[in-house]
Amino acid sequence: MYNRKLVFWAACLGMLLFGIVMISLGTINTFLTAKFRLDPQTVGSLAALLPFGILAGSLIFGPICDRYGYKGMLIISAIMILIGIEMTVMANSFSILRYAFLLIGFGGGIINGGTNAVVADISTEEKGAKLSLLGVFFGIGALGMPVLVGVLGKYFSTERIVMCIGLLIIIPIVFFSLIRFPEPKHKQGFPLKQGLSLLKNGTLILIGVILFFESGMEGMVSNWSTTYLEKSLLLTSKDALFALSFVMLGMTVSRILLGYILTKVRDYIILLVCIVIIICATLILKFAGSFTVAIIGLTLFGVGFSPAFPVLYGYAGNLYAQYSGTAFSIILTIALLGNTVLNYSVGVISNNYGIEHYLTVILISAVIMLVLVSIITKRTLSKLKI
Repeated sequence: MYNRKLVFWAACLGMLLFGIVMISLGTINTFLTAKFRLDPQTVGSLAALLPFGILAGSLIFGPICDRYGYKGMLIISAIMILIGIEMTVMANSFSILRYAFLLIGFGGGIINGGTNAVVADISTEEKGAKLSLLGVFFGIGALGMPVLVGVLGKYFSTERIVMCIGLLIIIPIVFFSLIRFPEPKHKQGFPLKQGLSLLKNGTLILIGVILFFESGMEGMVSNWSTTYLEKSLLLTSKDALFALSFVMLGMTVSRILLGYILTKVRDYIILLVCIVIIICATLILKFAGSFTVAIIGLTLFGVGFSPAFPVLYGYAGNLYAQYSGTAFSIILTIALLGNTVLNYSVGVISNNYGIEHYLTVILISAVIMLVLVSIITKRTLSKLKI
């Protein structure tokens, strides 16, 4: 029999790794640019490989964990991330660097989906609250790596720091190896027909579509806010990046609080309120006339983004308990497609009409989310205690 607390802490370590994965290129791109003499377009090609790897990992993790369980999958994905990070440091050619980022993304996609799915499986009640606490460790990983590189960079080279961070991944690998995880749901073979039938399930697809817009908005804020602030408020690149860090800070602190609030307030109410907060944040940033007001808007984005993934993962985990891994795989893939599609659209729109219109796309996405969450709440109220 597995120990729920140990499994939860294992999932937290895995999510911390995913935070490192998501911030990996941004943290070391200066080092890589100097070492390989990369131009912006080439760095952009690396940036595209990371989410492509995450998408591929997200596609396959669900059926694997439903059929074979979590332990082996989490160990292998952590080893992939470890190898990928060490490859970035030791690479002597750009082609090796490309494979490294693809491997980091692939392992990250698997570990992100797997950790969320296992927490949903072991949480008999208050899945949203537990998944929100899990999300805190994403923020710790995402904030921790650049902080470590920044602080230790005074004494050691970026190359050595990143190599040591990679080697620290041995700790979760050993921890995963030593504890027991929930048994596979389908030891005798994955029922392919039933798994594929989830692709026709309207409620599950609706959850995925909501996260399509959520993931897209998170990506738009991360990818386009610095450029917008540099042009609208004439901030330096350094100040714009500093302001952007408040998005992750707001999200991380909010998820800590959500771990408690979601045990007291209905999930869907929190979700609706936070979508309204996103709308308010968009308007604040659009009319921001100072650095301080911009930070307020970006912090509110982090607050607004905090509940969507934990709450909707909780819905999916409750509704599709026997195929939770496959269900998570489907909705996560839809979400990642949203990130890609909406960010590409913003690139086209900003090129033709101006960068400020990325906020218009966010505003429209938030309004659509508000409508879709209202619809799914009516669908699931009779099935879930929400």
